[in-house]
Amino acid sequence: MTPRILCVGLTTLDLIYRVDRIPAPDEKAQARSLEIAAGGPAANAAITAAALGADVTLVTAIGAHPLGDLIRKDLKTYKVRVIDQLPETAVPPPVSAITVQPAGERTIVSRNAATLEAPPPPAGLPEADLTLVDGHHPLLATAAARSARRLLVDAGTWRDAFTEILPHAEVVACSAAFRHPAQQSPTDEALAAAIAAPVTIVTHGPSPVRWFTPTATGEIPVPRLHASDTAGAGDAFHGALAVALTSDRPLPDAIAFAIRVAGVRVQHAGPRAWLEALPVDLG
Repeated sequence: MTPRILCVGLTTLDLIYRVDRIPAPDEKAQARSLEIAAGGPAANAAITAAALGADVTLVTAIGAHPLGDLIRKDLKTYKVRVIDQLPETAVPPPVSAITVQPAGERTIVSRNAATLEAPPPPAGLPEADLTLVDGHHPLLATAAARSARRLLVDAGTWRDAFTEILPHAEVVACSAAFRHPAQQSPTDEALAAAIAAPVTIVTHGPSPVRWFTPTATGEIPVPRLHASDTAGAGDAFHGALAVALTSDRPLPDAIAFAIRVAGVRVQHAGPRAWLEALPVDLG
């Protein structure tokens, strides 16, 4: 059966520049290429999940500004159904400027959705087998958390909305930089204890992914790969994890699957070319 996944959160327009090096202050750099695509944690995860065969709905805020048309077209191309909770706003959608260097490292300058407070749909959110939220659009994210059958939280940076969201989570996937206000020390163990979710996952870039439950812990190695582009790798991990969690895979296998998908992502330059390289069966 095709899994139904609901992604709730931020959608941006990404301007991706490939440069030989980051310019110094008061210096210009000529980009080798420019790509324009929909981005943001929830949107990138949605595109990944759809590419892996899930039926995906993205609930977000895009608006009526002309830049929104570029976002909607890209999401439609990759089979993501969109529910826009601010369809009439003239405020431009968030835009991110991303520079990627030859070794794959990236820097990002962005403006988040703080000026776009999206309300939840009056009739409620669509039913789904699993809901992913990234904490952006707090009213919308909180409503999604409360109504989710199963909730996966993308915890990249602490947001005030997480105070209400995290108690509803089945799985919280954290970046290594994520800090919970209640954690007693900057360790993964302290973070998992502060979150107190059934499952806490902590990613460490190319280092092993660690996972914690109330009764067990473990780590999954990350294969050594040549990284051409790390932009969106975490989002790809979350989208793949969402798909894996809807299957009968044990937790370590679900994490390993998400690692493999993120590994495909980082080996390909550009926001979308990697999707064509996804194998039919990732094990």
